[in-house]
Amino acid sequence: QLQFVESGGGLVQPGGSLRLSCSGSGLSSGSGYYAIGWFRQAPGKEMEGLSCIDGEIIYNYADSVKGRFTISRDNAKNTVYLQMNSLKADDTAVYYCVARRVGCNPAAMTYDYWGQGTQVTVSS
Repeated sequence: QLQFVESGGGLVQPGGSLRLSCSGSGLSSGSGYYAIGWFRQAPGKEMEGLSCIDGEIIYNYADSVKGRFTISRDNAKNTVYLQMNSLKADDTAVYYCVARRVGCNPAAMTYDYWGQGTQVTVSS
């Protein structure tokens, strides 16, 4: 099974920035096998798809983070990133790295592999 290690979460003030990392074997795009995405779940809310990268093609799903969050990858490090800027209190959530065998999709339950999640808290 594919396994992820997520890092970069924590406490940040409104207007600040964080970069989340998702690392693990098989995450590089050379295989052309997995699409990698970022989802989040705020307390009492449904899972929300943020963005996904398939090779070097990027898909953005959530209007609430467009222009503030950017997905990218470093194949040499087997790592996918989510750069988060201009953070707001309602960005507080558990953020998950996810993988899918046959391409990007905005529906959470279509993804085959999930990381354990990393907590992001935006508060002054």
